[in-house]
Amino acid sequence: MPIGLYLHVPFCASKCPYCDFYSVVSTPEVWDAYTAALCNTITEQGALCNTTADTLYLGGGTPSLLGAQRLTRILRAARQAFHVTDTAEITLEANPGDDLAHVFAAFAAEGGNRISLGMQATDNTHLRTLGRRHTTEETEAAVRCAQQAGITNISLDLMLGTPHQTAANVRDAVARCTDWGATHVSAYLLKLEPGTPFGTTPPPIPNEDETIALYHTAAEALEQNGYRQYEISNFAHTGFESRHNIKYWNLDPYLGLGPSAHSFFGGKRFAYPRDLSAFIAGNTPLAENDEPTAIAEGSPEEYAMLRLRLTAGLSEADFHARYGKPLPEQWVQRAAALPSSLITCDENGIRLTREGFLVSNAVISHLLGG
Repeated sequence: MPIGLYLHVPFCASKCPYCDFYSVVSTPEVWDAYTAALCNTITEQGALCNTTADTLYLGGGTPSLLGAQRLTRILRAARQAFHVTDTAEITLEANPGDDLAHVFAAFAAEGGNRISLGMQATDNTHLRTLGRRHTTEETEAAVRCAQQAGITNISLDLMLGTPHQTAANVRDAVARCTDWGATHVSAYLLKLEPGTPFGTTPPPIPNEDETIALYHTAAEALEQNGYRQYEISNFAHTGFESRHNIKYWNLDPYLGLGPSAHSFFGGKRFAYPRDLSAFIAGNTPLAENDEPTAIAEGSPEEYAMLRLRLTAGLSEADFHARYGKPLPEQWVQRAAALPSSLITCDENGIRLTREGFLVSNAVISHLLGG
């Protein structure tokens, strides 16, 4: 089975106050050292794994910050080491406020065909509150820049439950996504992460009921504009679902390279520490699950937990094909006993509703007997 390849680029021009992803503010000299280390690791892991990748995702951080030449080196190393197929989905995350013309042109020249932009909001006051460096006008310019480079598969991030956000703000954002020609929208809730500025000093965000209402507004507006919900936070035009991210939720193999990058490969989960210097020095990843209470890697329980993030849910046929047995009877019984507003349970399998997605952790824990 072809794998998904994730390459983490841990650099940002500045750190957003809500962000818990691993990234640092650094210099071009460090970017050079990291590019060399990442290319070496790609080559080494390609020889060890001896497999093909049909999705390649450059995430961060802000990968576009590396510039055209460094990204070209990384893409060429990945394509050679992992025999990246001609039909592969190749994604680059970018910040709308940067100078992207040369980056997108070089990315497209190396087979890149999907851009993910951190739009977050379409109200400039809200963007400043979120610590973003770009404006709404710059988001539109970045979309047009990608399209001019020949890249038409464009995903936009939309953050929900942010300070002072209203339903009108959400509908405006969806309308702009539609007008600009985005094919995919990731609409996710703001989470106050411990250790971040927002986590330490929370801003005035909507309450739980207001946040739920904003989520429903976004989902309904997106579907009215042709974006089908296929995962808790993800909506796409038909055929433009993120193939790379679906690998995560389908428990398919993927390899993550770079500090903080996670992998599921060879039936095991492992991850690199959140340490740029250690990665450049050649340190290897560590096992993820070393607690006796952790769900077993690749187990039916882990598969169910991930698949239930998708609107397609936990399919009876797919579960049987993977594990050689039907869905456990106790899962079916627990699902059938829950309100139909939260879950659907029929001969095809088990699926969460949109209401169920809002309390997915509790529902899934109950189904699995947690």
